Amino acid sequence: MSNGAQNARSSAHHAIAGRAELFNVVDAGKRMRPADGNAVVAVLAVDDAGKAAGNCTDRVGVTAQIDGLEDGIDVVVGVDEAPEGRHEDVGDEAGVRHGYPGITIKFTEANIHEETASLAKGYEAICAFVNADLSTPVIEELNAQGVKLILMRCAGYNNVDLETAHKFGMKVLRVPGYSPEAVAEHAMALALTANRHTHKAYIKCRENNFSLSGLMGLNFYQKTAGIIGTGKIGQAMAKICKGFGMRVIAYDLFPNKSLDYLEYVSLDELLATSDLISLHCPLTEETKHIINEETIAKMKDGVILVNTSRGGLIKTEDLISGIRDHKFFAVGLDVYEEETDFVFEDMSERILQSSITQRLLSFPNVVMTSHQGFFTKEALTNIAETTLENAKAFMDRNELKNEVLS
Repeated sequence: MSNGAQNARSSAHHAIAGRAELFNVVDAGKRMRPADGNAVVAVLAVDDAGKAAGNCTDRVGVTAQIDGLEDGIDVVVGVDEAPEGRHEDVGDEAGVRHGYPGITIKFTEANIHEETASLAKGYEAICAFVNADLSTPVIEELNAQGVKLILMRCAGYNNVDLETAHKFGMKVLRVPGYSPEAVAEHAMALALTANRHTHKAYIKCRENNFSLSGLMGLNFYQKTAGIIGTGKIGQAMAKICKGFGMRVIAYDLFPNKSLDYLEYVSLDELLATSDLISLHCPLTEETKHIINEETIAKMKDGVILVNTSRGGLIKTEDLISGIRDHKFFAVGLDVYEEETDFVFEDMSERILQSSITQRLLSFPNVVMTSHQGFFTKEALTNIAETTLENAKAFMDRNELKNEVLS
């Protein structure tokens, strides 16, 4: 597209600069087909090293093809391998539209941080994920580039300097509830895997080793599940635990008395009586390192701990000490403190500069996954739909129901 054409379009469209990572086409089940004809949702993935998965096989395991779509927003769904930071322009010639007229999307391979914030020049909005750097200097640079809207494709916003953003008059919108069941189901999957050693059993059987050595687990039935944080995800986890025949207790700074399938208790009581503790609270000043040496000491011996919320909820050094002291029967982690630099990245050919993650992986009773709790077709569809609805509300000057306030 020529510069003149771009300028003409910019006067008629509200533009969004966003990273392609984990962004999907709305209503993809009807409009997008992989080579085998089955519907897909996630259609593009790009890694921070600058290698684009143009046919989606790296991240999603499918190759997307484009059918004729309805008139609406233009979307890029494939990127060739290119140097880091290259922009993929999304215009009428792309032939891909969402049904959100007036919103133009441009994907970039680079994640958002201080050195790449200038790529947002000429755009009113950026679209970011949990691993984006939206600290003070980045917000200042985005403001200098004319950005007025930050669209978060997630529920959490602890990586956003809200005070600085609001000082510049920027709006910050999030996706508060894309699929709480997706995260809760993954939390239970981690708990079951860590407890029953299914990951080890799988490897053993592949090697024709059918011994039961090292595979002893515990019943969840009639045990006590402690849920810290009873938002939508915590509620979904509580229902799952209830279905396992567990007694469910919970702690939250703001108890929801309408929930009749759990019992609210103090944090100390939850720690002292729970056989399974699952974290589902946001990362705030009050909750940072809520799991630390002191709270670990209050837990039952042989407890199972699961975290699918934010890595900063656990003080990792204290967790490692607790594991070494045989405090935990098992630990399941989908998030961890130092994940920011390599979340969603293939680091298999690199030497990690910090040893914390490697130390956690060295323990036989620790199971770790790569921040994938949200990663289901249903959740990705909800994320894209809500993000685009947030952009449309901003563009149409409607109520911003998902706005994050200071």
